[in-house]
Amino acid sequence: MKNGSLAPASSQPVYRTVRTSRLYEQIVQQIEDSILKGALRPGDQLPSERDLAQRFGVSRTAVREAVKALCEKGLVEAYSGRGTFITDGTSRVIRQSLDLIVRIGQREGSAHLSELRQMLEPQIAALAATRVEEQLLATMREAVVTMDSSLHDPAAYIEADLDFHLALAEAAGNPLILSLLDSIVVLLREQRRRIFDVDGGPERGQFHHKRILEAIEQRDPERTRAAMRDHLEQVREDSQSSSVGKEPVISELRS
Repeated sequence: MKNGSLAPASSQPVYRTVRTSRLYEQIVQQIEDSILKGALRPGDQLPSERDLAQRFGVSRTAVREAVKALCEKGLVEAYSGRGTFITDGTSRVIRQSLDLIVRIGQREGSAHLSELRQMLEPQIAALAATRVEEQLLATMREAVVTMDSSLHDPAAYIEADLDFHLALAEAAGNPLILSLLDSIVVLLREQRRRIFDVDGGPERGQFHHKRILEAIEQRDPERTRAAMRDHLEQVREDSQSSSVGKEPVISELRS
């Protein structure tokens, strides 16, 4: 759902002003009721924190606490710079299960994650090239700029990298895709952290991010798919080299 509206005009929920103690719990209850009644559906975006505070007649702190509680319940997901979205409630369960599988399997789990990404993300990128909106393009451009300035700051680079890939998933226009990618964010963050253990890993990542962005900007699905495939192969090689403690076998960078 676009423009921060809670639901289509025909079914938009009407909220009661909250006046008693434990305000955030009442906000949570009203939003839960809207989800149960179908007025809010997976993929719908909540209004801004300021807008919600005005609608409920409470402080932004109460709204912030309510969103935090909804996130803990797995009913919404909050994305830095993009907003808060209704989920189907399964992302957290999937995330925890996948994280456990990878941690138990360790190196094998990392290989499985790379294989999964190779199966999913090139096609996601191709879809995004045909459906992307300017707002998400702007998010991806901003993420690339942040990564350029954070090549020696792993925390900032990794968060911008995640923003780039999640924006790409959102651009595909299918809320289930975004939910699936979000379910492996913890695993992706760990995989990206290992890239910093390999000399030149972040720089190679940036080379590929810029190729993907350029292909997306040209609305070229085949080129975008190929650019994403090359990027994931680079990530696999660097991640594998980090795990075994040796220099990576570098694929030739194709312009």
